[in-house]
Amino acid sequence: MIRAGRRHLVRTLADLAAQQGLRTERYLKLKPYEAPGFPPPVSSPKARTRLYDGDQVDAYLLGKPVPPLPDQEDDDDLLDRQECAAAIGVTPRTWDGYKRHPLLTEHVTDVGGVEHWPRGIVRRYQTSRPGKPTATGRPEGTGDQVPRDQLPALTAELLDADPTITAAGVTEALGIHRDTAQEALTRLRADRIADHIEAHPTLTPTEAAAQLGYPAGQVRRATARAGTVLRARHVGPYLAGAAAALHRAGWTTTEATPDVQFPGDDRVVAALVLDGDQAPAPALVWDERYGWRTAASRRHPLTKGAVLPPEGDGIRYLAGGITPPPSALIAALAAPG
Repeated sequence: MIRAGRRHLVRTLADLAAQQGLRTERYLKLKPYEAPGFPPPVSSPKARTRLYDGDQVDAYLLGKPVPPLPDQEDDDDLLDRQECAAAIGVTPRTWDGYKRHPLLTEHVTDVGGVEHWPRGIVRRYQTSRPGKPTATGRPEGTGDQVPRDQLPALTAELLDADPTITAAGVTEALGIHRDTAQEALTRLRADRIADHIEAHPTLTPTEAAAQLGYPAGQVRRATARAGTVLRARHVGPYLAGAAAALHRAGWTTTEATPDVQFPGDDRVVAALVLDGDQAPAPALVWDERYGWRTAASRRHPLTKGAVLPPEGDGIRYLAGGITPPPSALIAALAAPG
């Protein structure tokens, strides 16, 4: 499990490989994570994706004592599929059906490409678990009744009127799928939390959410995403400068702003298509974990999941750190692959 307050420290095997300057395939072949004394995963033993605590890994790599994790249960501990099933005494396959319940879908969070739920929410669900999840939202087989481009503004009106509104309330008011409502509400709250923190820099995301009137049990994803939004805003001028340099080099036909996205709500990535005739790659991707890489596709430069794509077939990781000067980025791109 991921102990309360430590989500931001979680790393995948791909993250550990990048940290040590290795390609993921090479890292998996060497298996340094199986060496004696290497910190154990924080993911459950049967989990397909191994997750590690960054503080523990950093201490091990520096030759320092590995700090222990908190041993007391907390409602904010994050449990994966296996752990949730064990917590309520069912099989993981049964949990896969239970997790569609509105209480659980509202509080699911992605960490390293793996779904997790807060321990307190799992306990709440267990105490009121029905025989079958109750169907909510739009009628089955019907589409959303609100065009996607109008959804943010309409959701904002509802949130203005009632800061405590739930995804179910948005679904009822707008006639949209509950997942669509939850995503719109999370994004809107995250942006407003980030705005409030910029106006009041001493606040934490949780404190900002409370001042905005958002119930703590409804905004776990939004507060996590707000921190990511703030990091994206901070790095925005750098990405804009890099885009301008690429345009001056003739590798883009317009000085376009990189397309910034937040996979899993917890990291910042950006993509920029290189559409110039002499461009050295179809596109570039910037990730706050490892910096720049080339992409093999203009249409789909970003890959899904938390695992970094391997080098080869048009993908090349560019040295120079997380935010190299634009001139260094140009030089790295121009260098032979």
